[in-house]
Amino acid sequence: MAQSDFDTAPILVLGANGKTGRRVAERLRTQGLAVRACARSTQPRFDWNDRATWRAALEGVKRAYVTYQPDLAVPGALDTVSAFFDTALASGAERIVLLSGRGEEEAQAAEEALQRSGANWTILRCSWFMQNFSESFLLDPIREGTLALPVGDIKEPFVDAEDIADAAVAALTQSGHENTLYELTGPRAISFAEALGCIAKASRRDLNLAPVPADAFRAGLLEAGVSNEETDLILYLFTTVLDGRNEQPADGVRAALNREARSFEDYAARTAASGVWCA
Repeated sequence: MAQSDFDTAPILVLGANGKTGRRVAERLRTQGLAVRACARSTQPRFDWNDRATWRAALEGVKRAYVTYQPDLAVPGALDTVSAFFDTALASGAERIVLLSGRGEEEAQAAEEALQRSGANWTILRCSWFMQNFSESFLLDPIREGTLALPVGDIKEPFVDAEDIADAAVAALTQSGHENTLYELTGPRAISFAEALGCIAKASRRDLNLAPVPADAFRAGLLEAGVSNEETDLILYLFTTVLDGRNEQPADGVRAALNREARSFEDYAARTAASGVWCA
């Protein structure tokens, strides 16, 4: 295929309303590139659980940013993404950038499926997102002043979704990222207590971290209206993945972007200025 056709074909961005998909689509549009940002609420519609929606999303696409909802760790995810990779390549896609999870065996099985698929691949294996504190299930408790979590002193090198989006766009639009796996983390590991302290300082609020047993945390999520499936996933991430396996920061941001990863302090200051954490 002519390079000009590759350059002008729409770039598929899945999870268009998600933390990284939204940022990736915005960056690509800023570069003047054709973007097909898809989710269950868009046209064309894309639903991981409805394979009949896949072909319209993939029509004419040469490059794709793939995020699986709700997470590659859930049962059935491997079979679904493997089928998607096959469908994408059969539809003419050439380059696939996959968002993956750090320390998740199930996610690594999906990575291996992509590597075997025949696609020109890039894998972004990411630690916990900083934005979970501002765009996800941790936001409301922070607004209320007390974050009750089933965590101890385990540290996590939280990664900024802005860094993930920058790496994804680089992999989609530049050469040199082909068949490469980047482990994306923040520059240092911090505990949830330290993270909340950064947020408290930046937002000038008194915030408390309250350790709770996992069963009480589960009950609180369900009471707050979180679905059973998402609750199971959140508990898995807290009780299985947060066991110290991911404490060591990686250099994926520097390798992908030739700069340092954004710090949690930078994220907290930037996000506090938006007012999102105001009670």
